[in-house]
Amino acid sequence: MKQDVIEKSHEERDSLPAPAGIAPSLDEYALLLDIDGTLLELAPTPRDVIVPPKLGATLQNLHDRASGALALVSGRSLTDIDVIFAPLQFPAVGGHGAEMRLSVDNEAVASRAPPMDNDLKKRFSAIAALSPGIIFEDKGYSVALHYRLAPQFERTIYEAVSAIRADLPQAPFEVLPGKSVCEIKPLGITKATGVRELMTHPPFAGRLPLFIGDDVTDESVFEIMPSFKGVSFSVGRRAHGVNGHFNAPKDVRAWLAHLLDDEAIGR
Repeated sequence: MKQDVIEKSHEERDSLPAPAGIAPSLDEYALLLDIDGTLLELAPTPRDVIVPPKLGATLQNLHDRASGALALVSGRSLTDIDVIFAPLQFPAVGGHGAEMRLSVDNEAVASRAPPMDNDLKKRFSAIAALSPGIIFEDKGYSVALHYRLAPQFERTIYEAVSAIRADLPQAPFEVLPGKSVCEIKPLGITKATGVRELMTHPPFAGRLPLFIGDDVTDESVFEIMPSFKGVSFSVGRRAHGVNGHFNAPKDVRAWLAHLLDDEAIGR
């Protein structure tokens, strides 16, 4: 990838299109990819996502060509990520940075985040009783309230979460709004903290990170890419500070598949 692209100012980068024709060397870059809304289209519930037939093979081939320097970066738990892409497994940062797997040959590397207190989880899960369309998801380290099936309850959900926050001001959690989801996660643990740690371990250490994400939960990673001389792309919107954007997940998948073609030509 040309250095002048990497060194663009924030203002210039905001106006760049999707990276058509840009082909990072898989020997130099680490591919860091969000899942929901980036690799996969969003679905009414987390379990309803569909993995296109060719995506698994594309990711596996990119992982192999990059000598293992491909990781999925998600709010989902590692267990959930593995269920989605079964029987394949990939290095991953899960739970918004709360857990990590450096390679498919290693056990998960636990981060500094303890599992969320069960009593606290119960208080958040009770909010789902407001409507059958509100889905409560227990991720272990964090929880989420999905309301894509009940968008009219968005304000009510956030008011209920705020009431819990006010009742427990010392509880170590923070609220992170997403696309039709309210995430409640450990304080100080973000995708960015997970990516920073990931980039200190082989095979990621010493490479330039290339991150693709789509929503508010990915903005912390967008922000740290310049410190690694890395690049980032948003999906579905022009996020601030990124090097360009894709219109939809299908465009991300097509570009990733094209990287394999470019690598084959360059050999």
